[in-house]
Amino acid sequence: MADDFARAVRRLRLRAGLTQETLAERSGVSVSTIRGLETGRRHNPQLASVRQLAAALELQPAEQDELLAAATGATEPPVIPVPRQLPAPPAPFVGRYYELDRLDTTLRSRSGAAATVVISAIAGAGGVGKSWLALHWAHRHADRFPDGQLFVDLRGFSPDSDPMDPAVAVRGFLDALGVEPDRIPAAPHAQAALFRSLVADKRMLLVLDNAADTAQITPLLPGGDTCTVVVTSRNRMPGLITGHGAHHLAVNTLTGTEARTLLAARLGTARIGTEPAAVDELVRLCGGFPLALSIIAGRAHTHPHLPLADLADELREDALGVLDDADPAASLPTVLSLSRRALSDEEAEVFTLLAIAPGPDISPAAASSLTGLSRSRTRSLLRQLEQASLIGQDTAGRYRMHDLIRRYATTAHELPDGTHTTALRRVLDFYTHTAHGAAQLLDPHREPIELSPPASGCSPQVLPDIPAAMDWFGAEHRNLLAAQRTAAAHALHRTAWQLAWTLNDFHYRRGHRHDQLAVWQIAVGSANRLPDPSAQILAHRLLGRAHVVLRDHQKAIDALNQALALSEQQNDRALQAQAHYTLASIWPDRQHALEHAKRALDLYRGLGQPISEANALNAVGWYAALLGDHDGTAREHCQAALALYQHHQDLAGQAQTLDSLGYIDHHNGRHQDAIQHYLQAISLYHRLDNTYEAADTLDRLGHPYAALGDHEQARAVWQKAYDLYRQQGRDQEAEQVERQLDRLRPDRSHVDGP
Repeated sequence: MADDFARAVRRLRLRAGLTQETLAERSGVSVSTIRGLETGRRHNPQLASVRQLAAALELQPAEQDELLAAATGATEPPVIPVPRQLPAPPAPFVGRYYELDRLDTTLRSRSGAAATVVISAIAGAGGVGKSWLALHWAHRHADRFPDGQLFVDLRGFSPDSDPMDPAVAVRGFLDALGVEPDRIPAAPHAQAALFRSLVADKRMLLVLDNAADTAQITPLLPGGDTCTVVVTSRNRMPGLITGHGAHHLAVNTLTGTEARTLLAARLGTARIGTEPAAVDELVRLCGGFPLALSIIAGRAHTHPHLPLADLADELREDALGVLDDADPAASLPTVLSLSRRALSDEEAEVFTLLAIAPGPDISPAAASSLTGLSRSRTRSLLRQLEQASLIGQDTAGRYRMHDLIRRYATTAHELPDGTHTTALRRVLDFYTHTAHGAAQLLDPHREPIELSPPASGCSPQVLPDIPAAMDWFGAEHRNLLAAQRTAAAHALHRTAWQLAWTLNDFHYRRGHRHDQLAVWQIAVGSANRLPDPSAQILAHRLLGRAHVVLRDHQKAIDALNQALALSEQQNDRALQAQAHYTLASIWPDRQHALEHAKRALDLYRGLGQPISEANALNAVGWYAALLGDHDGTAREHCQAALALYQHHQDLAGQAQTLDSLGYIDHHNGRHQDAIQHYLQAISLYHRLDNTYEAADTLDRLGHPYAALGDHEQARAVWQKAYDLYRQQGRDQEAEQVERQLDRLRPDRSHVDGP
């Protein structure tokens, strides 16, 4: 038997192309020992040395067993047990159909390379259900892995210990695979090599749960192509994806339906059914976080007589307190703190600052001003927080933080004195200055307002043109509304009313009528707290205009009379003219409207404000036309306005006046001229991305088409108007157009309208 062993050692060494010296260096066994084993002079070799040689020679399991048998004189290789280490998954399991399908697809599509799947949470850190998903899937497919399933909790984010050394995990796997202690090499790399040898050509599943990083995972990866590895981690582990071809799977929060199903499974449908409103509120407050939902379900289960409405009230008032527990595994703040603990000081500060930023998400440009750091450094820190699953990035490149994580973040890291206030000032200045520049692109002829210089470290965006400005307003709309509320709450009243000013044209063009009213209500409250009569007058005037768009004429008149009174106190002709001009737009009585328009025109003349004068000219022409003057005064004033607008290249003014001329032509029976004027106006509105006014002009365009008997064109433009009205929530206008479309039926021969 000794001769068999000696021959085997020599044969395997030569096959590997190694000298005795090289094998000694790789295995840690001395050269003299190797020489003695090969010549047969060394009897009864130590099994530890044999295993070290086997690992260094990278023997297959069967070869290793044969070598060990030859060394010990055994005739039968040892029997390796089949490990079944999967713990029971938390129950009940709901939803996750997409994620399960992705895992199934990866398993089916594997060909020639190990299928390594990384599971991580984008929308949240711990508590989002990564292990829940991995174990559920693993149990469903355990039969696909007849050679066993290995599981280890790597404790990458544990409340009571450091991350597990991968060598400890390897040793645990060797034990599970039935390797006797005296057969395990001493060196960690040799143990890892032995592990790879044992699982080579095996159809096994490895579930590596709660990993800290790629370095912890790499020594645990099989070397062959027959095993499947599932890794869960709060980090996205790009090194595993890039270096080992892992398939990334993002695990998000549960949907509202899935969250209700989970509560029903835990509490029973009877209890859920008795308080549907409270259940809806619990689902909303938990935001789809499985751990939060499980904690709430546990509270409700242990207090069967506690109304769910009371639990919802507690959660609303103190979410983190309700979701805390002495048991770290049942405490959301503790779970989140483990992710926070892994951050550097700079990352932790940015994490906290993101939580105070106004609005539901943030762009990298706004985040740069929030932090006061360079764009490149900010992007790097955002990526780190995303890798830690504390924030998520959407397809537009914007970052979002779950509401529960946001609440935790505001208390997780104590900022240095003044940091909070300074950061908030920077991000509010970013929104105000960028929005101001965008508003000037939308209407370069608008009377400007004066902004204070942006705070140090704030870098507003510079937008190139009207489409970019409208896109930016659209992307940042909810953040701008939140920024205004935040400014008012922090007594930054100048910023609050200025943000309303910047949003005015965007709201007008997109038909955001209720948002327009809300921002000007805040603006009036803030302006009244400033020693700035001009700001007060402007805010009252535009509040009145917001009221009239919503057809609340009395409130509009009250606000505009206040603006007029303030402007008269200041003896400011321009402010008085603005008030009269806006009053003209709100009076249901057209004669009163015409009088205010004429008064505005008289005041504007001589002030050297040609665009404002053109506005008043067009208003006089429009209200005269509405009173039946379809030529004469109406046409004369509108043509004068159009000439001024064209001279000063004011596209918005030209569009409005062309619309007025189209109305005048239509009611004079000059329907072809009306169509041309309307089409020119619509073309300009499209250039300005002004869908609100475009809808009105499309509505009016249908009438000259109908008057000429061109019902196909009338139907086409009215359908476009109808669609825009519905999109803008202008139901009364939509219903009117619907009646006009109805009258185009073949059995109706007459179409009424303007």
